[in-house]
Amino acid sequence: MKKSLIAIAVLAAAGAASAQSSLNLYGVADVWIGKAKGADAQLGSGGLAGSRVGFKGTEDLGGGLKAHFTLEQGVDLDTGSAAAAGLAFSRQAHVGFSGGFGSVKLGRSFTALDDINGAANSGFDSALSATNNVWVAYTASVNDQIYYATPEMGGLSGAVGFNLSGDATDITSMHVKYSNGPIYVGAALQSDKSTTAGTNIQHMLLNGTYDLGMATIKAAYRTVKNPVGGAFTNPKATEYTFGLDYPVNSNLTLSVGYANSKIKATSGVLSGTTRDSVGYDFAAGYSLSKRTTVYGGFNSTKTNGVKDSFVAAGVNHAF
Repeated sequence: MKKSLIAIAVLAAAGAASAQSSLNLYGVADVWIGKAKGADAQLGSGGLAGSRVGFKGTEDLGGGLKAHFTLEQGVDLDTGSAAAAGLAFSRQAHVGFSGGFGSVKLGRSFTALDDINGAANSGFDSALSATNNVWVAYTASVNDQIYYATPEMGGLSGAVGFNLSGDATDITSMHVKYSNGPIYVGAALQSDKSTTAGTNIQHMLLNGTYDLGMATIKAAYRTVKNPVGGAFTNPKATEYTFGLDYPVNSNLTLSVGYANSKIKATSGVLSGTTRDSVGYDFAAGYSLSKRTTVYGGFNSTKTNGVKDSFVAAGVNHAF
């Protein structure tokens, strides 16, 4: 009898423990068919959102404290290969804690700049967005990062991240954002300091959106000091974008946008514009269900007088 009672107690405890923990498999399967100017039609992965597969888990430690982890790998759905060769979990691989103090992540994770970078992008912040191939690229995921996010207080929150490794680049990022009702406003900084080349790429971003009810207007402004690929002395990129999302009905949303980027040398005999680029987009997304969306549109760019364009349609399934 005692053994039976003990066995029941053990099973009950195990059941209670498992009820306080969770493990989820999730992902995105996204494939598009498109054509760029002067090129053959192609099939690609991640048009609306990057295809990925991930594992996410939490454990309730009591007193409002939770342990959590995320392992997430990008996938090229057109070939079935990993999106980043040599990395088992190219997007995220971290463990941490969360509670009333906020949350901490330790490992490979997205930067605080990346957290809000796409919040005001037209074209659903996708491959069709006006900023795509116009704005200067930035480092989105960082190895060996310590990342802290504050709890939200009245719509206001913030985050900071920095890496501790001996990598070739030390990356520090931070953001502050306010999201309440129809208003979103965000600001972010990121510094990519090379420990070998002695360069320091500095990003500054301001963005915001306002939901008018019938449509959402979007705008963003960014500067990048010493952008990658700058061929002149002390280059600086100045960039901005405007967009509008218009929900036709509960299933169909249209989006249009414009983006601009100018890179100038700020000193030296070649001081002046080194790259002038503009982009336009039109995109449409139709929700077949809560998990499946079909989309399509076009993106047009012009850099130093050279025009390019891209038209595509695809399907995005989240699980």
